[in-house]
Amino acid sequence: MISLSIDGAIAIATLCRAPVNAINDEWVARLDEILDELERTPSVAVLWLRSSERVFCAGADLEFMRARFLTEEGRALMIGFTRRLQEVYSRLERIGLVTVAEIGGAALGGGFELALACDLRFVADTARIGLPEARLGLLPAAGGTQRLTRLCGEGISRRLILGAEIVAGIDAVPLGLAQWMAPAAELQASTGALVDRIAKLPRQALAACKECIGVATPGSGQGFEVELLGSGMLLGTADTQSRVRRFLEKE
Repeated sequence: MISLSIDGAIAIATLCRAPVNAINDEWVARLDEILDELERTPSVAVLWLRSSERVFCAGADLEFMRARFLTEEGRALMIGFTRRLQEVYSRLERIGLVTVAEIGGAALGGGFELALACDLRFVADTARIGLPEARLGLLPAAGGTQRLTRLCGEGISRRLILGAEIVAGIDAVPLGLAQWMAPAAELQASTGALVDRIAKLPRQALAACKECIGVATPGSGQGFEVELLGSGMLLGTADTQSRVRRFLEKE
């Protein structure tokens, strides 16, 4: 599901839930466990988050959605799941390590929200990234509306979220979605070189720098609550239910 290896100052978390690293309860719990372990390992300065699959992370597990979407009680459980996902992504965002996402394939919905919770993003030119939830009558509620707006500004956030746009990796850096782009064949080596360079820096200094940057770019927790309220409202509408059913039946 997610494996963890630690070598000196570098921790590598590899998304390995074939075929598309779909997100469910167990996946979220495993990510939380990994953060627990990293917080207990003072030697680690940088977390490298990558995928063993062609896809980085395609978002929510379809079977997980089918099991919860068809009833009012199930939809309430979806809101609880989304809140839990928000909490774990916020924990990833705040952890006292430098976090680097290597995006070698599609990163969509909750998968791209995972990458947005990282400090740094290195993307392949052939990757596809976006927050297309509006196509299903939903919204990116695992922090996507908040982090994308803080990261890229209101204009780009409106373009991608309101337009349900999926962009190519080659366009990610100009749009501010990632800091670096590399040809797919060179992505792992290029990301590894960045991780190695960061790992040579003192963890305490990196953690202090990260905290100061976070203070300079504050985000209100109220925005996450608004995401959940909006999600609950949308899940109760006939249009969203119809769109999601058609999507689940097609897949």
